[in-house]
Amino acid sequence: MQQVTAAPSPVRTKGPLVWLDMDQAALDDAYDQSKYAPNQQQLGRRRAWLSEVARARLGAPKRFAYGSAAIEGLDLYPARQPHAPIVVYTHGGAWRVGTARENAFTAEMFVNAGAHFITLDFSNVTEVGGNLMVLADQVRRAVAWVYNNAATFGGDRERFHVVGHSSGAHLTGVLLTTDWTRYGLPAKFITTGVCSSGMYDLRPVRLSARSKYVAFTDEIEQELSSQRHLDRLHCPIIVSHGTLETPEFQRQARDFAATVKAAGKPVQLIVGEAYNHFEMAEVLGNPYGITGHAALALMGLAR
Repeated sequence: MQQVTAAPSPVRTKGPLVWLDMDQAALDDAYDQSKYAPNQQQLGRRRAWLSEVARARLGAPKRFAYGSAAIEGLDLYPARQPHAPIVVYTHGGAWRVGTARENAFTAEMFVNAGAHFITLDFSNVTEVGGNLMVLADQVRRAVAWVYNNAATFGGDRERFHVVGHSSGAHLTGVLLTTDWTRYGLPAKFITTGVCSSGMYDLRPVRLSARSKYVAFTDEIEQELSSQRHLDRLHCPIIVSHGTLETPEFQRQARDFAATVKAAGKPVQLIVGEAYNHFEMAEVLGNPYGITGHAALALMGLAR
């Protein structure tokens, strides 16, 4: 029998370098998770299902508005005891998809550990002309609302934690490096932060295909690159990534953690062996997962 061999894949000619050792096509792929996570759609459906499971066990969240726009709301899954710590979660979705409702799958872990869990809604960046500053302002105002209204839902604002994944980790980095005195809040009220699979310097992101739907400017790149504002970071943080994520998301995490450490500030870099970008979101909500376990320990919450 004649053996049939597969035709070799065509060799792509590398173009001019755009960022580090990457040409434009490689850089675009490095900010496109679908190129590195073939099970992306499966995991998205699973997170939505896990969010439904969490609501079935915890009950429907309390809904509050932090602003006047219809999207400017948050879901609160309350702790079972008064004066409990607060965990604010900012979801991912490339800044253009996702809702608080679809990202409740981490709620159960934190509520069971004794904390109030809050997940935020904010604008799709394409609906605000590509202006990331709108999203940054929304999550900042949401956090300010939670801090100012903590007593109304039994929250302890002296134990205030922020968590995010993917583009939500980018926005969490922004929260961690915000000058909160501009919002009438204490400069150092955030107790800990967890940034999983995020972006912390927007320069290469600006050079990638994401610039087709994000209207990057020099101001946006500078102000919303948390790695450039570590003088405003006042709490210990966790930074994590999976080894099956895109090379840029891995590098972003490594560089951010290294820069924080070089600045003399406490940071843990957690690497999930054989996890891709979307699988890292699930281990963030698992008390036995590599990131969830570390997050609970950092926050001083029961496991």
